[in-house]
Amino acid sequence: MKLENFTTQSEYLPLASVCIRPVANAFRSEQNLSDAWESLNYLGLPDFTKALFQYQNFQKILEEQAGEILPMPSTDGLSLDSLYCRDASIATDHGMILCRMGKPARRDEPADHKVFYEALGMPILGSIEAPGTLEGGDVAWLDTRTLAVGHTYRTNASGIEQLRGLLSPKGVEVITADLPHFRGPSDVFHLMSILSPVDRDLAVVYSPLMPVVFRNTLLDRGFTLVEVPEEEYDTLGCNVLALAPRKCLMAEGNPKTEAALRAAGAKVITYAGSEISLKGGGGPTCLTRPYLRQN
Repeated sequence: MKLENFTTQSEYLPLASVCIRPVANAFRSEQNLSDAWESLNYLGLPDFTKALFQYQNFQKILEEQAGEILPMPSTDGLSLDSLYCRDASIATDHGMILCRMGKPARRDEPADHKVFYEALGMPILGSIEAPGTLEGGDVAWLDTRTLAVGHTYRTNASGIEQLRGLLSPKGVEVITADLPHFRGPSDVFHLMSILSPVDRDLAVVYSPLMPVVFRNTLLDRGFTLVEVPEEEYDTLGCNVLALAPRKCLMAEGNPKTEAALRAAGAKVITYAGSEISLKGGGGPTCLTRPYLRQN
């Protein structure tokens, strides 16, 4: 694999290498799941056996679509949320950026990512330090030179400025989207809760929660917007992983969004995610930390 033929700075180019933390390594046991789900604000207790089955099918799709799967191990002290491995780090062409989690129960995850990446020989560009907070679900590449970041309860102004300080010298523009209070600090509400780029000029959005200035920025950049209806927001209709340009993976149960994507010329693959996605509030972008995409 010649790295010059790949980039990490994209949300939609063909997925070649992706990090995951299998549900068995995050949930660990039925007892651990039962003890922890409520304090983490899950919507319900996931069925452990069903979660294993759903994740097996999810991982099989990734194995069929991506060239390389990099599973993260089970680590003592990490919460159930470590399943949603996008959030603890950001991939750039200049190295990984280790986040500092806004959710206190997840504060140990970036250090765990660091150990994992260093073992694989992946360079580390930098880390977000206190008082900054930054979560990977709040960032999305609009193109290979432009990174959007949400200012949310999970990602604060200091974290955003540190991110800008790491990336501006590399020629990357960091633009901010100031997101609303919505359901408050305990809710998992990231930029990628309302935005999923799936091609250079196509994005899935939930406009009712999108800042006007940021939405206009997408339109000015030539994006066509696939609008998620209100009834499909909570079923993660806006959380869509691009496997390649206009080739999408999304949780089942969002027929209107799926139809709108198909009408825009996209191919859509769905997976059952009641236990691994809906109850924990993390769709396919959250379940994956894409590393390399093919230019």
